[in-house]
Amino acid sequence: MLVASQFAVAVPLLIGAGLLLTSFARLQRVDPGIDRDNLLTARISLPRATYSDAPAMEAAFWEQLMDRVGALPGVVAVGSGSSRPPDYIGMINNFNLEDKPTPPEQAEPVAPWPVVSPEFFHALGIPLIRGRMFDESDRPGAPRVALVDQAWVRRFFPGEDPIGRRLHSGGCNRPDCPWLTVIGVVGDVKYMGLDDPGWGTIYQPVLQNTWWSRILFVRTATDPLSVVPAVRAIVRELDLTLPLSEVATMEELMESALDSPRNFLAMIAGFATVALLLAAIGIYGVMSYFVQQHTRDIGIRMALGGGPESVLRLIVGRGMRLVVLGIAIGVGGALALTRFMASMLFEVSPTDGVTFAGVTVGLVATALLACVIPARRAAGVDPAATLREE
Repeated sequence: MLVASQFAVAVPLLIGAGLLLTSFARLQRVDPGIDRDNLLTARISLPRATYSDAPAMEAAFWEQLMDRVGALPGVVAVGSGSSRPPDYIGMINNFNLEDKPTPPEQAEPVAPWPVVSPEFFHALGIPLIRGRMFDESDRPGAPRVALVDQAWVRRFFPGEDPIGRRLHSGGCNRPDCPWLTVIGVVGDVKYMGLDDPGWGTIYQPVLQNTWWSRILFVRTATDPLSVVPAVRAIVRELDLTLPLSEVATMEELMESALDSPRNFLAMIAGFATVALLLAAIGIYGVMSYFVQQHTRDIGIRMALGGGPESVLRLIVGRGMRLVVLGIAIGVGGALALTRFMASMLFEVSPTDGVTFAGVTVGLVATALLACVIPARRAAGVDPAATLREE
């Protein structure tokens, strides 16, 4: 029964590792919604003590920064925003739709709410689907506007034109609440992890909604890290007290977003490999010991006319009965345990039939090989030599 218990333990671990491997492979293929090549990101946080009472000073800082960085050799585009793909959103906000107001007894819908510069979409390679992008006319005093993504349209206005729809933010239900008018639809972007199903995103222009800590996005024609010293120098020239922090390329951020699932997969795969080796060694050891202890019986059986094939069937059949029992118990346990893994999986069911079948077939093949080796040794016993020894 030790062999059966080893396989019963190995099955859930191997199925869990298989599910995580499938999930990880699909996560790697997710489109984040942006062009990740040659894109540098860095955070700049303006101290409120210095800039809070001087909005013109703040606007001048960002305008000069964008102009000077954009003029650097090799820089293709520069933008800024409060959010950064693939896993930093900055703000999630509730809102109410003019056409579909939320009943008083219900909670208002929420959505990721990046505040971005007009150049943000060009710098990240986010396409315009319909309508128009933000421009310099979307500033304080002008009608308040918003952009939404395709997921937001599918969620709230499926099959309808969202352009011109109005909404207001933050749970404001007064008659004088400022309305935001949707002026365009852009492509979907992952801001809350690569496995984010997409709630729909609402963008607001930074000129109409001040944001003190912004992410700078610099698109280059060559290695984006090559412009870091020049960008740091420009920031210091504009304000000696400001650091350029969280400097990273978008490729690095995408790889970092996979670190947690990759590490968890490696841990489970390690345990599963050890369990598989122990199970295989266990069945091989048990069947080798069985052959050693029953060499005389096998010799007598063959002397009475039993062929090598019958000996093979006897040994392999005895071992595989234990294996099948252990796998059956393990599959039952896996069906119960993998349900707790649902939140860790991406686009794969915790009861995925392909994974269960693949692991079962692989274990049976491994166990069969471990049984066949000592069985072939038993089938090669010389019955005359065995009887003479007795």
